[in-house]
Amino acid sequence: MLNILRQASDGAAVPLLIVHGLFGSARNWGAIAKRLSTRGPVLAVDMRNHGESPRFGQHGYPEMAFDLAEVIEAEGGPVDVLGHSMGGKATMWLALDRPELVRRLIVADIAPVGYGHSQKQHIEAMRGLPLDGLASRGEADRRLAEAVADPGLRAFFLQSLDLKADPPRWRLNLDVLEAEMPRILGWPDTAGMAPFAGPALFLAGGASDYVRAEHRGGIRTLFPRARFARLPGAGHWLHAERPREFAEAVRVFLEAEVAEGPAA
Repeated sequence: MLNILRQASDGAAVPLLIVHGLFGSARNWGAIAKRLSTRGPVLAVDMRNHGESPRFGQHGYPEMAFDLAEVIEAEGGPVDVLGHSMGGKATMWLALDRPELVRRLIVADIAPVGYGHSQKQHIEAMRGLPLDGLASRGEADRRLAEAVADPGLRAFFLQSLDLKADPPRWRLNLDVLEAEMPRILGWPDTAGMAPFAGPALFLAGGASDYVRAEHRGGIRTLFPRARFARLPGAGHWLHAERPREFAEAVRVFLEAEVAEGPAA
């Protein structure tokens, strides 16, 4: 089963399951989990081939959704589910395949479509980081800067570097993630699947182009009760760039009385 980090709560709301994106981990979501735990318990998972979760040779959305279903069933589901990027696609597939396990769905800055960009250059950068004699995160950042110019991206990637291991190691199955990249960037065929009848929020960064106007028709076909919102000034990593605003938007959606039928 997937590794789970739990945020305890005195609140009585339905538990919230948080699902990170590519190269992420449950640890990335600690601040958001704490903010949202005032309403009820929050569980954040390490996805397969990430963090402390098991390693597998396959990394497609049906397999990732199966992992999430296993967690929810063990918790006695259903639960509310929040997924970002790759995690958002996994939660969408979960909602379509096992709708009885999902009460409300929040998808952060991703659409149910294939994307043409690649993330292999980041795998190459992490794989190329010299780990010999590495003793500090500052030194790791300086070494990684030779391949990754963006300090924010470096900080994100380095959260998955285990400096306490001997020798240091990445908490990522880079070989499988590279081999399965076409499936991660793609989207499986949903022909024959019934739409998800529950409420869904598609929350995008105002400065991101991952969820475009032309995606809305396809989203509404699969999620007819979808609502759309944007966080002004935020990019693809909207939860990290605007944590307060992101958490508040999620809270409002989870606590709202959502009307039946298509949303505006």
